[in-house]
Formats: sequence, C-alpha cells, structure tokens
Amino acid sequence: MFDAKTLAIIIFIISYVGIIFTRLPWVNIDRPSAAFFGAVAMIVSGIVSFNEAMLAIDFHTISLLIGMMIIITVLSADGAFNFLMEKIIKFVPDNKKFLWFVIFFTGISSAFMVNDAVVLMVTPLIIAICQSSSINPVPYLIAEIFSTNAGSVMTITGNPQNMLIGMKSNISYLSFMLYLLPISLISMILIYYFITLFYKEEFKENKVIVKNFNSTYRLKTLRLAFFIFGIVLFGFFTGHLIKIPISLIALSGASIMLLFGHSKPRRVIDKVDWILILFFCSLFILIKGLEKTGTFTTILENIKLSKSISGVYLIHLISLIGSQIISNVPLTMFMVPILHNAPDALWLSLASSSTLGGNATIIGAIANIIVLESAKRLGINITFLEFLKIGLPFTIISLLVSLIIFQLYLIFGIL
Repeated sequence: MFDAKTLAIIIFIISYVGIIFTRLPWVNIDRPSAAFFGAVAMIVSGIVSFNEAMLAIDFHTISLLIGMMIIITVLSADGAFNFLMEKIIKFVPDNKKFLWFVIFFTGISSAFMVNDAVVLMVTPLIIAICQSSSINPVPYLIAEIFSTNAGSVMTITGNPQNMLIGMKSNISYLSFMLYLLPISLISMILIYYFITLFYKEEFKENKVIVKNFNSTYRLKTLRLAFFIFGIVLFGFFTGHLIKIPISLIALSGASIMLLFGHSKPRRVIDKVDWILILFFCSLFILIKGLEKTGTFTTILENIKLSKSISGVYLIHLISLIGSQIISNVPLTMFMVPILHNAPDALWLSLASSSTLGGNATIIGAIANIIVLESAKRLGINITFLEFLKIGLPFTIISLLVSLIIFQLYLIFGIL
C-alpha cells in the first residue's frame, strides 16, 4: 500500500503527534509511550529489523545517562544537596542575594550533575526557604528553571541532549565546556536582571532570609561519595587524553558508589529514570527508520547547513521553534542524523540553542515540567501564560547572546 519511505514518515508523524499532544481522545498516551509505539511499529512493519533496532541504540549515550543517574541518586540519598545548601546559604542574608544563590547554585550543579536530577532535589529546598522567609517562591522557581537550563549548556553531562551531542560529535569534555562556558555564564547573569525586572514588587526592598529547612545528611558516606564524584569529573576532563570514553568513566564511578554507598543498591537502581531510558532507546529506533529509508538524505538536499553564521542562525531558529513543539530532547534526536559529519561549530550550536530554547515555555524542557509539577504538589501553581511572559523574551535574548558568541568564534577562527 505504501512504500517503506512513506510508511516510515507516517509512523514518525503519528509518534511525534503523540509526543506533542500528550492528551489524545480514546488513547492512554504520553511521550515515552508514543516514542515506544513508533519504535515497535518501525520493527513490526519491517522498516527496521530487530537487529538493526538494537544497533541503532547509542549505548554510549544510554550508559552515560544511567551512570550519571546512579551517581546523582547516591549523592542525593546521602544528602549532598542538603549539605551544600546548608553550607552556602549561611552567606545569603536577603532575598536579592538568595536569587543570585538560586541561579548559580542550580546552574553550576546542573552543569555537572544532570539538570533533571538537580531540580528534583533542589525545588523542595527552595520552596521551604521561601515559605520560612515569607517570600513569594514563584520568581525563585522560574529562576531555578532558567538557570538549570542555562547552566546545563556548559557541559556534556549537563542534560540528556548534551550527552547525545557529546557522544555523537566526539568533542572532548573540556573543549565542549570551554566553548559554551561564556554563553552559560552570561545567560545566568541575565536571569537575575530579568527576574528582578518582571517581579519588581518582590525585590523592591530587601527581605531577610530565614534558613529554616530540613538539612539531614550522612557526612561519613558523603565524604566518600564526593571523593568518587571528584574522580569521575577528573576522568571526564582527561578521558579524551587517556582514550577512555566518558560513558565508561560514569559507569565505573556509579558501580563504585553502589558498592561503597550507604543506600542499598536495589533502592538506588529503582530510582534511575528508566522511563527516560526507554524514551531515548525508542527515539533512537524511530529515527533509524527515517534514516534507513533515506528521509534525512532528502532533508539534507533541501537544508544546507555549513560552518558559517547562516548555518548557526538556522540551527538556533530551528531550536527556538522545535523545542516548543516537541521539547528539546526529541528535537536533538531528530537533528543528530542531519548533522552527521558536521563541524564542531554546528554541534555546539545545537547544544546551546536546543537547551536555551527550552526556556521559552513550560513544555520546552523536561526540567521545566519537573520543577512545576514538584511546586504544584506543594500548593504553588505557575500558569503557562505567566511562564511564557518572561520565558519567551528571556529565551530570545539568551539565544541572541549565543549567536553573537558563535559569530565571534567564527570571525576570529576559534571554531
């Protein structure tokens, strides 16, 4: 009835409609199940064989994700975020300083500990401090969302899409960080001014911060966990020199933490986001179906991406629009085959723009949804429109910063 190429496109469209519209009549669907359906459909229809489907999954990316999730789960179980927040919050006397603290604590933590895991642990602590200090938590939660995305731009381990880009592009951890560090830091500084501008009443006068929150942690096991995590980070920076993939470094650190951590390994492994892993694996197979039938060849014939400012502009524009429709992880997954053998400038441009593009709307990034759902459970509601009013202008400005920096890199031959 349909040729393989047409059938692959139909399956892809049906799956991505499910990813975009997570509530469809008569169908019990969400993003992972929509992607899983598409992956199975690609295999059942014969577009991709079972063996090809298994080979399509990038196990370096999956291994890095699993390794980092285990490491962060062990750190969290030992009270790492409570410990760090307790020590640093002592130097935060008022609400304005607290805003700076939220931005840089969340941003830098997200760069090295995966943003989705960071916001899951930090959000309740931010809300607790806001409530004990009798200040509105909404500006700080929005700042947390912006900063977890902006901070995670910085490194390969900052977020799932950067992990995918890092594995596919073969850019070293250190190079990746050095190129994207200025974009990340400038974006985090801008967050403060955007929040204080949009919430003038909240910051019109200084309000005392009351440090009253539950800060339980296990110092003995935490010292060992921090030590192992430090070795893992050192391995990330030097792995390119000693020819060890960062995925293997992450798995090694995770396995040691499981053996010597306080929490039972079964409980730690249970807390790994296996739904996200299934989502990633399904997307790999779904995209393989399009790739095998030559769909990306057709796209490449019509989209000319080159190592030039026009190529960087195009990727930023695609990211701004695409992140709001399908969110940044599926967008990046779709873009990876198009950027096959592309120069580093385009890979880094995708890492920056797909992550920053996720700040425009609530559905732009998984981290956004995690923060807002966590806040909702604690009685704090941030509407789509309230978020959009500040999210869209901030995203446009931060993407302009990204474009300017990439333009300077290209003009001066840095990239």
